[in-house]
Amino acid sequence: MSKRQEAQKALYETGMPIRRAVLSDAYVDRALANGSSEFAKSMQEFTTAFCWGAVWGRPGLERKQRSLINIGMLAAMGKVPELAIHVRGAVNNGVSATEIREVLVQVCIYCGVPAGMDGFKAAEKVLIDMKSEGVNVLP
Repeated sequence: MSKRQEAQKALYETGMPIRRAVLSDAYVDRALANGSSEFAKSMQEFTTAFCWGAVWGRPGLERKQRSLINIGMLAAMGKVPELAIHVRGAVNNGVSATEIREVLVQVCIYCGVPAGMDGFKAAEKVLIDMKSEGVNVLP
């Protein structure tokens, strides 16, 4: 195994527990099962190593802070499906519904009302779903 492959494997091993803690075992298991083709497997490995291992595994910000940043960026870019995933992850990281709302209000002002409104709709649906699943969605 090359040094590059060893480094990527180490990042993957750092990233997988973080990915599972934030998004849940069930979500990650589904993503891995859906990405089981040789073509898709590479993206799953890359995302786990570099997104979750190299970035989420860095010191300097808490997971809660990273979740709030992701919500703002994803809403601003209009990446609603990914935003929904990260709203759920944010709640898993201790972010309250109030904090999510305030990030989305800020998105409305700095990135435009349509982006903020799409974010609100996606976030509200996730929060309602989580509450119906018995998850304590803090105010």
